[in-house]
Amino acid sequence: MSIRDDVTKYIKKKYKASPEYLWKRYPDYAVFRHDDNRKWFCIIMDVDADKLGLPGTERVDIIDVKIDDLMLRDILLQQHGYLPGYHMNRGSWITILMDGSVNLQEVCNMIDASFEMTASAKKKQKFRQPKEWIIPANPMYYDIEHAFDDAKIIDWKQGAGIIKGDTVYMYVGSPVSAILYKCKVIETDIPYEYEDKNLTIKALMKIQLQKRYKPDKFTFDLLKSEYGIYAVRGPRGIPNSLGAALK
Repeated sequence: MSIRDDVTKYIKKKYKASPEYLWKRYPDYAVFRHDDNRKWFCIIMDVDADKLGLPGTERVDIIDVKIDDLMLRDILLQQHGYLPGYHMNRGSWITILMDGSVNLQEVCNMIDASFEMTASAKKKQKFRQPKEWIIPANPMYYDIEHAFDDAKIIDWKQGAGIIKGDTVYMYVGSPVSAILYKCKVIETDIPYEYEDKNLTIKALMKIQLQKRYKPDKFTFDLLKSEYGIYAVRGPRGIPNSLGAALK
């Protein structure tokens, strides 16, 4: 039994992408692509079974999705319901039968991966999982030690790559030289223009205080000796071991 309609509904609902029928000769071939970079992330087709190397000549519904993990691709091709990409680059696309051989949830997971893989950099940021960062705060320019005395939410300079839902650990520079706060990013891309000889700000983010640390807990000396962090000049990801300790 074909799950074509369920797959189409899933794509429309999650990604707001409508099918495009590009070929008069193949009126049921439906392409789905990104609205910004126009890249395809999947194509649904109905194909004669024998053209796929399957027995019989009946029409079979399939979906082609992009895959960049060659090892995973090889593993999937050993499983029933997966075939080399039909009419696509077989090294980077894979065909999935939509006859129930592969369950709907698994097909949707493959669509999700293909969507993210083919997305623009900006869209990838939107769909990526939350990350943890260390961000610098210079007490020479801002009284960061007392920033959360009167409010749990403050505006802060938005660092490149940071999105809503991320966690930021605020590292306060000399003479404190330690991580003092754990905050959740609750809003980003707030327009703001500021520039002087020491600082340029193009956008703000709202951060909400979640936890305080004592100044002698996560010092620069500890970050350097235990976690290999030798400088905090801008937003940077943190090792899993440090993330676990900060929790």
